[in-house]
Amino acid sequence: MKKILLIEDDKALRENTEELLALSGYSVVTAPNGKIGIATAKGEMPDLVVCDIMMPEIDGYGVLQNLSSDEKTKHIPFIFLSAKTEHKEIRKGMDLGADDYLTKPFEEEDLMSAVESRLAKAELLSRMLGTPIKTSEVLEDEMRTLHELKNFFDDNGEPISLGQGESVFQEGSRSNTIYLILKGVVKCHTMDGDGKELTTSLYRADDFLGFTSFLNNIPYKESATAMEPVELAGVSKESLKNILQKNKNISLELMELLSDNITEIKAQLLQMAYSSVRKKTAQTLLQFAEVMNTKSDDAIKISRNDLASVAGIATESLIRTLSGFKKEGLIAIEGRNIRIKELKALQYVS
Repeated sequence: MKKILLIEDDKALRENTEELLALSGYSVVTAPNGKIGIATAKGEMPDLVVCDIMMPEIDGYGVLQNLSSDEKTKHIPFIFLSAKTEHKEIRKGMDLGADDYLTKPFEEEDLMSAVESRLAKAELLSRMLGTPIKTSEVLEDEMRTLHELKNFFDDNGEPISLGQGESVFQEGSRSNTIYLILKGVVKCHTMDGDGKELTTSLYRADDFLGFTSFLNNIPYKESATAMEPVELAGVSKESLKNILQKNKNISLELMELLSDNITEIKAQLLQMAYSSVRKKTAQTLLQFAEVMNTKSDDAIKISRNDLASVAGIATESLIRTLSGFKKEGLIAIEGRNIRIKELKALQYVS
């Protein structure tokens, strides 16, 4: 029976996850924080470690670094379990040597799939080489998840840095490259029949950008512009096509991701078509706050033209509506910046 060490400071989550693993036939030992987790790992020598990141005493990164630097424990497969979803956090964990990364809340099948695949891979490599081996290095034909694909972009993609207002690509140019945004926010936009700019979607760190047909080298159907300083990693469409052909699981995950993106864009277009000016303005402010990872006390640093473009209304109408929100105490206007004061109230503006 394989032994799994679960390190998690949330008691309810720890007990629920322990039960899931035990019901699946694993022997489970647990630890409530990183310090106890390290001691438990060295005493129990588990076949796999599942570890939270944000914990008292020693965090998950510290646990991984400690175990990786010890000859006795450095070969143990390691899966991070955390609510953090930004790519920089995932990348940090993978760079330290983690084998996989699950985000909370997770589905039971996702947990079991990650556990089973990592244990199986470690067992196969151990048999082939006659010794335990760390399984963190991922080759193109060994990728299993979107996280690993994003790591491939980060490691092998062409690094690109752009300032605010600079173009990632232009409508009509050949779509030879797919991008992963590592930092910053990018807007995609086109012109409507009256020659006015229409922002079709917003992308932030950890989002893919630039998908068109894989079968034909058709031009980009819209332009993409940096809304703030951005960093991207670009991979040729042909390279990505080869990776997806070798990895059906990633292809399915990517299809689901793109389907979700289409659903979000449709919802935005419906809002632009049928909502009132007040509702459009409120929802656009909330959308920018989410995309730009703005905390409730932080100001949204965005131009009125960009806000109006996303909302699908005239800039003059947007400015009048913002003034009304300010008088109602929903927002504060600080020069060109906007700070949301009443988040819940904005959510219910009609």
